Amino acid sequence: MTAEPERTGESRVVGIDFGERRIGIALSDPTRTIATPLETIQRRKGKRMPLTSIEAVARTHHASHLVVGLPLDLRGEETEWCAEVRAAGDRLAERLGVAVDYVDERFTSVRAERTIRDLGLSRTKRREKERVDAGAAALILQGWLDSHSDMPR
Repeated sequence: MTAEPERTGESRVVGIDFGERRIGIALSDPTRTIATPLETIQRRKGKRMPLTSIEAVARTHHASHLVVGLPLDLRGEETEWCAEVRAAGDRLAERLGVAVDYVDERFTSVRAERTIRDLGLSRTKRREKERVDAGAAALILQGWLDSHSDMPR
């Protein structure tokens, strides 16, 4: 288990986009206003979720809350993958001692790809799936931040 970092008084919200191959992670600013793509963690096929790696990132950035994208189907219903995502999010929140919210993540990857394309990056840079996954996590988190702007910091 990772040692608890020294608290600086700045708590942040961590957004997570769980995928079968990669997990995108985003981070709020200390005022919980802006979400920024942070990093992508690779998953090994057939292996458990890399919760220890995600936990380390959350602890490093003094996470006080988690926001996890829920991969609903096109009708807005939960899938088997949703159950796995919820289980991983719940375990992670318990390990960190923080709350977790689940939000609809439908179409965030498509929006992230479009945003990256609109940035004018080279074709090689646009094809880096890690950018899309971290960008999708930022979109998930930003939506949550916008809908919770009246929450105490």
